[in-house]
Amino acid sequence: MKINAENKHFQDLNNEVRFAEDTEITIENCMGQRYIGSGMSGKHLTINGIPGNDLGSYLNGGTIRVNGNAQDATGDTMNEGEIIIDGNSGDATGYAMRGGKIFVRRNAGYRAGIHMKAYQTHHPLLIIGGEAGSFLGEYQAGGTIIVLGLDSDKKAPVGSLCGTGMHGGRIYLRGEELPPDLPKQVQAAPATPEDMAKIDGWLDEFCGIFGVDKKEVLSKNFFVLSPNTKNPYKSLYTFN
Repeated sequence: MKINAENKHFQDLNNEVRFAEDTEITIENCMGQRYIGSGMSGKHLTINGIPGNDLGSYLNGGTIRVNGNAQDATGDTMNEGEIIIDGNSGDATGYAMRGGKIFVRRNAGYRAGIHMKAYQTHHPLLIIGGEAGSFLGEYQAGGTIIVLGLDSDKKAPVGSLCGTGMHGGRIYLRGEELPPDLPKQVQAAPATPEDMAKIDGWLDEFCGIFGVDKKEVLSKNFFVLSPNTKNPYKSLYTFN
């Protein structure tokens, strides 16, 4: 099934997707309509153009593939399924995701993976093929974030203050060195063979989706960031 999104109101577009009987849907001429695929399950959506904010929010299964760039808050609070971005993704990619996978071929904006948290048996995964902006993994409580820095000449593929407020999960950074301004809540170390074994299958998925040479991916060192048990994150909120 094909839907021409040109000049279509976002509510009308989302209703067409939501109530379509077909499970294979292609959206042509997407022009920034937001909430596409929100709450979707069991469908496979291909988007040609640029979707708006909150693509795949509360996604409960199925797949979304964008042949281009995505805007902010992609995968907001998603639970299951996959979102594949062939270009760049905006700020807060993977905001509060509880499960599922997001694969971004190129760069992601700031605060990617903010409030990511593993929910029940779900394990959220965010892989960014290029660079990530500042505050990557802010307040991360679970799941895994991987930043590969492909096509980048930076020694560390992230912006400033990576892992601020981190109190769960892991961040893998591929590069020559760690960013210089890691917060005190974060501890970092070179990835061990055991660490790399945990993400090997996910790297296979990323490389298979985008046609990336895995040998190139493994040609640089990886660092692993995790919560610092000696200086743990302290909530800003007080409960009475």
